[in-house]
Amino acid sequence: MGKTADLTAVQKAIIDTLKQGGKTQKEISERIGCSQSAVSRHLSGKSVGRKKCGRKRCTTRRGDRTLRKIVEKDRFQTLGDLWKQWTESGVETSRATVYRRVQEMGYRCRIPQVKPLLNQKQRQKHLTCATEKQHWTVAQWSKVLFSDESKFCMSFGNQGARVWRKTGEREMPKCLKSSVKYPQSVMVWGAMSAAVNAASYQEILEHIMLPSAEKLYGDEDFIFQHDLAPAHSAKTTGKWFTDHGITVLNWPANSPDLNPIENLWDIVKRKLRDARPNTLDELKAAIEASWASITPQQCHRLIASMPRRIEAVISAKGFPT
Repeated sequence: MGKTADLTAVQKAIIDTLKQGGKTQKEISERIGCSQSAVSRHLSGKSVGRKKCGRKRCTTRRGDRTLRKIVEKDRFQTLGDLWKQWTESGVETSRATVYRRVQEMGYRCRIPQVKPLLNQKQRQKHLTCATEKQHWTVAQWSKVLFSDESKFCMSFGNQGARVWRKTGEREMPKCLKSSVKYPQSVMVWGAMSAAVNAASYQEILEHIMLPSAEKLYGDEDFIFQHDLAPAHSAKTTGKWFTDHGITVLNWPANSPDLNPIENLWDIVKRKLRDARPNTLDELKAAIEASWASITPQQCHRLIASMPRRIEAVISAKGFPT
């Protein structure tokens, strides 16, 4: 006869309770539906789990720790690289075992997120900016007018439409997606422009930003935010802000993770994947329609996320989040 199943945690607890209540081993076994010998083994402390079946594990805990160190040393290694280094460390195993072990450790092979490269000085400024504004409230962030430029191209890379094709039709002209080396594009700053330099940027501020700020804030003071693009950091641009009495928010370089308007650009670009414009005029119209569809509630939620963004940068010690 095969070995009976192990007692469950619930059964063990019931046995202990009934024993304390003065029940005999036979009464307990009949009560919970197991053998009297199983009750006896549990009460005597000799109860052991069933031996594991199946093939014996071919690696040791020490070998697994070595593999973990190899993975942690460089997360961008291929499975072949991991297998080679693990084998060189003295562990005789297969690539399939390497894959199973890293899976057991919780690692999954994924496409990495792309983040701006920050040097030590930029990372420190990133952290300092977040620390200075750590206690800003949502009401204070609501006084900030965030700005940014984004480039919209006629080509959207690998995103967008897919094609239905049969085996052998890969090179068929009607199954190909056309691409160009330098796709037509427009630069957007709340409105359309072909390019932005210091002079054109100041014109945008004069004729677009100021009227928009007056609609949003009226006579109340506000803080203007922009990144450190050359047109923004030019001396003439700084003088323009001073002459107009506008406070500019101190902003670290390469910090899109802190700017909620980046999320708005992402919303617009996701909607453009379905639009698939074929001309620049169609692209401009699609961008305007997508931007106009953004609701005030979406903007409020993004502004309300600023305290969390600040805390995330502090927790990451200035690294991108």
